[in-house]
Amino acid sequence: MPLARRRITDPEALKVLAHPLRMELLGALVTEGPMTASQAAALLDESPSNCSWHLRKLAEHGFVREARGGTGRNRPWQAVSEGLEWGEAEDAAGTRIAADALTDLLVEREVQRLRAARAARDTEPADWREATGLVQSQVWLTAEEATAIKAELTELLLRHADRSGRPDRRPDDARLVSLVGWLVPSGPHRAHQHAADPDATGPSGAGEPGHHEGRDV
Repeated sequence: MPLARRRITDPEALKVLAHPLRMELLGALVTEGPMTASQAAALLDESPSNCSWHLRKLAEHGFVREARGGTGRNRPWQAVSEGLEWGEAEDAAGTRIAADALTDLLVEREVQRLRAARAARDTEPADWREATGLVQSQVWLTAEEATAIKAELTELLLRHADRSGRPDRRPDDARLVSLVGWLVPSGPHRAHQHAADPDATGPSGAGEPGHHEGRDV
C-alpha cells in the first residue's frame, strides 16, 4: 500500500514543523507508531508536559491526531502522513523562506546524526561498522539523467518504509538507521568544454574527488 504523503504549502505549517523537538516527535510517531506523550518523552528524553504541548501544536496544523485507545494523559497520538514534501519554485516568497528554514533544520539534524554515529563507531559491532558508511560523488549529468537518478534514490531510500510503525514487519535484528540522499548542482552552471589534451586535467581525484566512500561511520 503506498505511503500517505502530504505536500506542505502553508508557510505557517512549515514554521510550526521547523522546531527540533516537533520534528523528533513526528519522526518517532512515523517510525514507532502511535504513542502517548509520556511514551514519546521517555523515548526522546523530554518531559511529558513538553511533549504534550508540542504534539498539540502539531495537531493544530494537521501533522498528528489523536489515536484510539485512551483518554486524557493516556491518549495516544499518531502521525497523519508518513511522508512530507515541501519547497517548489512557484511557491510564494513567504512559503519559500519557511521551506528553506525547515530544510536547513532537517539537514543540520542529519549532519548531527552522522557526527554522533562517527563518534560512537568504535562501540558498534563489526557487522554494523561494515554495513554503514558515507558515499559521495561528483559526476557530469544532464537534467534528464539527474531526474532519473533522483527517482532511483527516492525508491531506494523508501524501499523498507513499510516497516515504519509496524514492528511485526521488521526482522528480529533490525535497527533504526538514517538514510539521506541529495542531488544538487556543484556550483553555477557552466558548459562542458572538451579539452584539447585529454590528459591536461589529470586523472579523476587530482583536484575534487570524483567518488568517495567511507565505512568508518
